[in-house]
Amino acid sequence: MRYTLRQLEVFLATARHGTLSRAADSLAMSQSAASSALRDLESQFEVQLFERVGKRLKINELGEYLQPQAEALLERARELEDGLALGGAPGHLRVGATLTIGNYLAVSMLAQFREDFPRAEVSLNVANTRSIAEQLAHFELDVGMIEGELSHPDLEVSPWREDELVVFAPPGHPYAQLAALTDEQLRNTPWVVRESGSGTRQAFDRAMAGILPELDISLELQHTEAIKRAVEAGLGLGCLSRICLQEAFRRGSLVPVAVPGRDFRRQLSIVMHRQKYRSAGLRAWLALCEEQRDGA
Repeated sequence: MRYTLRQLEVFLATARHGTLSRAADSLAMSQSAASSALRDLESQFEVQLFERVGKRLKINELGEYLQPQAEALLERARELEDGLALGGAPGHLRVGATLTIGNYLAVSMLAQFREDFPRAEVSLNVANTRSIAEQLAHFELDVGMIEGELSHPDLEVSPWREDELVVFAPPGHPYAQLAALTDEQLRNTPWVVRESGSGTRQAFDRAMAGILPELDISLELQHTEAIKRAVEAGLGLGCLSRICLQEAFRRGSLVPVAVPGRDFRRQLSIVMHRQKYRSAGLRAWLALCEEQRDGA
């Protein structure tokens, strides 16, 4: 064999980070050793995998073509290593989840996965839909669980489970006692909502079609707990997933507000790179997702 797994690791790390120095740091090796590994890989096959742009290395068309194959090969090598070390049990898994899923669903799933496979190395990265998609596209995550709508040529999106957003207010708010809100009332109140790029904001904007430009978006916050605290403090109405509001509704610190005629339903989804190799760990996680499909 004319290449080594280490050379492939350097190639992939360089594709992710854009510089040899950062690639070397991520692999805990010297920059000179990383440079030598990449140079040897290219010279052995008389190819160029990157375009040199100043100090940065931008993967070229050939490199992009080979990247998923190299990722799959390394994933199989890791699976073989895990099989030898762990007796075939799942080993490494990198999960990405958007905020609501990450904080209110994925953590309990992670605990169950660790209970079933105590020797597995599992990481969870919580970010918005846009960020999760970018990491999946660059093979920095194995699987993503998202709330937002997504269209990406390299990513496969599969429906997972149903969800809905709920408009909510503090119990003392003037709208809290109303049977339903009109469009005029929606226009005449400040709102505390998620930031652009989040799945929750996508669903909110879609539900408010026709009056969205007229709404008073008072605050945009990146965290659901911050939004709930702001609404409790009387800074405006909020709109979040029912999943993350159940405890507050039980306590009575927040109350749901009915908005008939507007569709707040949405689909939670599982996302993977189309060319992602399905390791034992990934297959086990997808099986766990299937068990949780109906909100178990």
